[in-house]
Amino acid sequence: MTREDVFTYIKRTYRTEPDHPFPEDFDSSVLRHKETGKWFALIMQVAADKLGYESGERRDILTMKSEPVLIDSLVLRPGFHRAYHMNKTRWLSVELNDTISSEEIKSLIDLSFELTQKKKR
Repeated sequence: MTREDVFTYIKRTYRTEPDHPFPEDFDSSVLRHKETGKWFALIMQVAADKLGYESGERRDILTMKSEPVLIDSLVLRPGFHRAYHMNKTRWLSVELNDTISSEEIKSLIDLSFELTQKKKR
């Protein structure tokens, strides 16, 4: 799944467009709830060595909120990492390449959207 595929899925499913809140950084895109402005996903490019690889090549990652127990099991698999630059207990980063299926990424996006929604009273 590419970053464009992620944007298309989120636009179609949640009617949300990415925004770019970081001046001079157009590689990073935030996806937010319309009602609250709260983030549910972040796409950015990071050097592979920040993910534990020896290479410094840049990679697209998608960071989403998730359940701690799920994160603990997913990070044992290739392409999944504890969140880069976010809370590593509650946020997960996934590489946007062919390592992880589109369906699994979509499911994680849906979970993140749900977990970050405004709480119903």
